[in-house]
Amino acid sequence: MIPALLASIGLPLLVKAVGGALDGVDHPAAKAAAGALTQVEKALKADEVTPEQVAEANRHLERMAELDSAEATAALAQVNESLRTESRSDDWYVRRWRPTFGYAVAVTWTATMGATAWAIIAEPTQAPTIIAALVNTSPIWGVALGVLGIAVVKRSHDKKIGT
Repeated sequence: MIPALLASIGLPLLVKAVGGALDGVDHPAAKAAAGALTQVEKALKADEVTPEQVAEANRHLERMAELDSAEATAALAQVNESLRTESRSDDWYVRRWRPTFGYAVAVTWTATMGATAWAIIAEPTQAPTIIAALVNTSPIWGVALGVLGIAVVKRSHDKKIGT
């Protein structure tokens, strides 16, 4: 969806938007990229880049968006087929992986939060370090809770349609 939206905006507006966003990032690579995009924007405004070149860049961007969309569609189709295969399975455990995963995440989450609370109470001077370490686990929990959320929603959907 986002690549298609960007492709519909077109090169000049995309250059301006991305350049402005990168200019606000305090990093040398972002500043260099923002500077390069500013030069591209100036060249576009001064008509140093022909309309045909802009049109060709827009066509290229649209084609890239189409390829990304096709790839995402294929990936979703594969995931959906996997879920359908699972729901048709006669194997008890295959049909029970979602609740098992849910219980495992719940137990792990409880253990992590209990250990964190205990560590902070036992060593209050270490609280900032402990909390920083806990923050570093956010990507892991994001994936686990995301998978769990999808599993719960899918199971609710399965129950509604009587699978």
